Amino acid sequence: MELAGKQIGYALTGSFCTFRATIQEMKKLVKLGANLVPIMSFNSYQLDTKFGKAKDFIQEIETLTGNKIIHTIQDAEPIGPKKMFDILLVAPCSGNTMARLSYDIIDTPVAMAVKSHLRNDRPVVIGISTNNGLSGAAENIGRLLNRKNYYFVPFKQDNPITKPRSIVCDFTYIQKTLEYALEGEQIEPILL
Repeated sequence: MELAGKQIGYALTGSFCTFRATIQEMKKLVKLGANLVPIMSFNSYQLDTKFGKAKDFIQEIETLTGNKIIHTIQDAEPIGPKKMFDILLVAPCSGNTMARLSYDIIDTPVAMAVKSHLRNDRPVVIGISTNNGLSGAAENIGRLLNRKNYYFVPFKQDNPITKPRSIVCDFTYIQKTLEYALEGEQIEPILL
């Protein structure tokens, strides 16, 4: 399926070490002609880290997409009623955000965006990035894998030697995963 002209919600949560990789994929999607509306969790919008300053990421993302970032619960709530997106992507999706989605806890802009978007029976794509994917977050991943309208960017262990429970999606699969999800299919294999 062509992504040109598609309205894509592109949410980022607090896995800051993957922001460079996800911004590279944003660039590809914009080049294909997709309209990206960025959404950021409270932490990803506000926190400076060793990976960069929040204001620099905000400026880069808004310039790249040509859209203001949705960063409050109030601004995320109308996503569903207005049918703003054909598809919504959360990449990176932290373990915290997966837990929120798994238990339907709607206390962040990204969780609200997903909840609001799902009311229209449209796809949500998850790009995992979490240090506890093969431990505490595994249950939440399993729960979301078995829910209607959730699709996963293929993922693998991040670094099996020094971070044996960490998993991260392969960001280069985002485009293909979006295309499949828009057709109601999960790209395979999920585990790389």
